[in-house]
Amino acid sequence: MTPPLDDPGLPSPLPRPPQEIATLKRVWWARPGIGLLTAVNNQRIGVLYIGTALLFFAISGLLALAMRAQLAVPENDLLDHGTYNQFFTVHGTGMMFLFAVPVVEAIGVYLLPAMLAARDLPFPRLSAFAFWAYFFGGVSFFCSLIFDAAPDGGWFMYPPLTSSRFSPGINADFWLLGIGFIEISAIAGAIEIIVGILRTRPPGMTLDKLPIYAWSMLVMAGMIVFAFPAVIVATLLLEIERVFGWPFFMAEQGGDPLLWQHLFWFFGHPEVYIIFLPAAGLVSMMVPTLAQRPLVGHDWVVLALVGTGFFSFGLWVHHMFTTGIPQLSLSFFSAASMAVSVPAGMQVFAWIATFGKGRVQWTVATYFLLGFLFIFVLGGLTGVMVAVIPFDWQAHDSYFIVAHLHYVLIGGMVFPVFAGIYYWWPTLTSRLLSERLGKWAFWLMFLGFNVTFFPMHLSGLLGMPRRVYTYPGDLGWDALNMVSTVGSFVLALGVLLVFADMARNALGWGEPAPQNPWRAGTLEWIPNDTYATRSIPRVSSLYPLWDNPRLSREVEEGGHFLPGAPTNRRETIVTSPIEAKPQYLMPMPGPHWGHFLAGLFTAAHFLCLTVQWYWLSILPAVLAIASVFWWVWDLDKGEDHPPQDIGGGWRVPVYVQGPESHSWWAVVVLLLVDGTAFACLIFTYLFLWTVSPEVWPTDVAVLPGLEWLAGGVALWALGAGAMLAASRAVARNRPWPMRIALVIGFLLLLAAAVLQPYPHIQSGLKGADSAYGAAVYMLAAWQGFHVAVLLLMTGYTLARSFAGKLHARRRVTFDNTMLMWHYSCGQGAVALLLVHLFPRLAV
Repeated sequence: MTPPLDDPGLPSPLPRPPQEIATLKRVWWARPGIGLLTAVNNQRIGVLYIGTALLFFAISGLLALAMRAQLAVPENDLLDHGTYNQFFTVHGTGMMFLFAVPVVEAIGVYLLPAMLAARDLPFPRLSAFAFWAYFFGGVSFFCSLIFDAAPDGGWFMYPPLTSSRFSPGINADFWLLGIGFIEISAIAGAIEIIVGILRTRPPGMTLDKLPIYAWSMLVMAGMIVFAFPAVIVATLLLEIERVFGWPFFMAEQGGDPLLWQHLFWFFGHPEVYIIFLPAAGLVSMMVPTLAQRPLVGHDWVVLALVGTGFFSFGLWVHHMFTTGIPQLSLSFFSAASMAVSVPAGMQVFAWIATFGKGRVQWTVATYFLLGFLFIFVLGGLTGVMVAVIPFDWQAHDSYFIVAHLHYVLIGGMVFPVFAGIYYWWPTLTSRLLSERLGKWAFWLMFLGFNVTFFPMHLSGLLGMPRRVYTYPGDLGWDALNMVSTVGSFVLALGVLLVFADMARNALGWGEPAPQNPWRAGTLEWIPNDTYATRSIPRVSSLYPLWDNPRLSREVEEGGHFLPGAPTNRRETIVTSPIEAKPQYLMPMPGPHWGHFLAGLFTAAHFLCLTVQWYWLSILPAVLAIASVFWWVWDLDKGEDHPPQDIGGGWRVPVYVQGPESHSWWAVVVLLLVDGTAFACLIFTYLFLWTVSPEVWPTDVAVLPGLEWLAGGVALWALGAGAMLAASRAVARNRPWPMRIALVIGFLLLLAAAVLQPYPHIQSGLKGADSAYGAAVYMLAAWQGFHVAVLLLMTGYTLARSFAGKLHARRRVTFDNTMLMWHYSCGQGAVALLLVHLFPRLAV
């Protein structure tokens, strides 16, 4: 029996053994020097992540200054059109893909464990891999400028201008392969965040007591799961078209460039809120502290976060009002574009009311938050304007849209992030950033921003189109562009002051900070060490430090949960997803080279593909797979521990499997990503049919016989049955029947994957002939990719079995393979049904 979480026996009044702290320090010791490359601790990875994102922000900002210098006067020749297009593309891509999303994920990696009083997030090596993949991919992307090979098709990469016909070099490939690779890093981070928030909360932190920042990150990560697969599929289709000539976007062969816009903006508009919601979560954490009162309308703000995430997926056509969309569709998406302002407005009113009812601390963070409110509200107002269809028709692709975009993104994300830097900096160095320099930086940034971007509204209304590198001198845009250019350098000076203040502080300058300098009420201000908090507190309110002023001292004395390291390894408590009751003790991995090497070799593989060294790319791919196997093999050493005492009379197991396991949750989230990507491929097939039905078969006689459908579905079903037989063998501790069933099952899946395209090949259908052939073979290739993944997973599962580390009481590896296996079988059957039955129904 375990006691209830409201057991008055916690915290324990008994003194803790002194060796507990020594054990914690030993198992959580961080290697110095080159050991930074092997680090997995969220504090180190989070700082590296944030620092890299700010570096990419600075590089992208320098490109923006060069563009503003080019546009300062008419008919300028500082940059030629090719260089300008590269700068424009890399600037937009860097800000959207390499700064905005990564920095909010990075802040989450750094802050979430402290806010949740967890030792770390549940997959530290996955976080580390995501960072190194992002780092190497981002550096490669920016280095393309040095070799005049940077993408030049705009950060949105619209075909047909980015097809091989109009962009024959490798410039576009740097974007397509590089960004597709980096988005995989973002998805890895999202999986970590979702499982971490739902499963590693402190005991007692039910969902109604979850910090509002955690809510914002949970919604953001969920949006990544359902939005990012669309852009990955889009980049994959365009790269395949460029390499193999499969005409997904070539209108003359049944493709349609609008397919790219649908897929890209299905990702692109939710991305705006993927960027904004975490920033809004930061604001909702800072405002109550700086006002010294709880957030007004807390429950409504949570509802607004969830509502924004939901509405954001109905807005992608907001960017396509001028493409000839039917009027009824335009009306629906216009209404949705206006409706999304309601939850955003709810949050703004909650922040203003909290400031109004509190005693405001006038710090640098306060200034940045008030600047954010001013700028973001203006951006929101222009957002409602461009949601009005007739106005959008006039303003579309003008500098009015450039101004609106920057007011929303810089106002809605950059200013809150800079406020967060000043607010949470003491958790990093135990010193305060300079209030004097910070206020100078704020006013330079605030005034510089408005001087830069407000005139762009006017130049846009005067007809200045976006994405032009020069303009005639007689159109009335000269003075407005000069003002914007001056403002951009003032803005850059403000950013430079912040960076200088951070560097000065990191070198030892700055006023020492008290433990809780802003008198906050949330858990990240409990004293931290490399092992995070001394013990994991029991939580009973939204603001634990306000409701129990002794909580920090109690935690430091080890009076709450997990005051030591019972198994002599890194550990944290896994709790139930709703009620946050302790379920088991999760051993966590320590430093390792596997994730670093996997990130390095994965980046090298994609770089080889980009520069068309196809055969050479095989070597880093093999090395990346070997590195992943090495790191994963080391996670579970096969040790059996009895249930452990974690404090308060709770004894929990050290190993669980099935739906209680955190890895099971991670695979389920991954399958949601996978399913969304497959849905995008189905959409591709059906959309291309709607625009070019003439390239689809019009005679049933030319289609493969239904016996191919029956045979394929039977093979997928038999493969799933073999996995069920293997699962029963594992449950009965019969290793050889399990191994035989796995091998037979995989051979069935391999046969099914080969059989799927075979009748089409026999009929003479070619992927390069028409959009129909491209869509058919793309579905087959997608299924073949899954069978290749299952080959690796099955091989790893068999290796664990032969090593004696897989049996009835230790089957997490098998269960994860089984989840992917059954999903792939179902996906294969659906693809067959679509390819064989839809043309018959459509004839």
